[in-house]
Amino acid sequence: MDSPQIEAARILVVDDDAGVRQVLRSMLLPAGYEVEIACNGREAIQLLQTSRFDLVITDLVMPEQEGIETIKLLRRDFPSVKIIAISGAFGGDYLRIAGFLGAHRTMAKPVRMETVIRVVEETLRSTEDPPHAEGLEEF
Repeated sequence: MDSPQIEAARILVVDDDAGVRQVLRSMLLPAGYEVEIACNGREAIQLLQTSRFDLVITDLVMPEQEGIETIKLLRRDFPSVKIIAISGAFGGDYLRIAGFLGAHRTMAKPVRMETVIRVVEETLRSTEDPPHAEGLEEF
């Protein structure tokens, strides 16, 4: 008897560094995920308006539209999408802000493959709501 086909989770990787985008994509594809890429938050929001994604992995420091603004828009317009924020900037301060604004998880760069896969799996399985950003409009 055939088992039902399980649909692969769709992940959007958002980073202004093409090398980081490709490394994350090369980590996630063999793990069975469908992966799309965007080079900034503005492009990511445009993709989300036309395609369904289960998870967004976003860098925080990017031109055009940085990650903090992107997370705020994702929480407002796509509340069911799970978010992982990644950054190597500002000693972790941006990652803490990202968590306050609604990222389910955060990771400091550079990231290791085992960590990325584990955090992605945990985030996709999680049933917890993200933090709420009430009162944090100043960020």
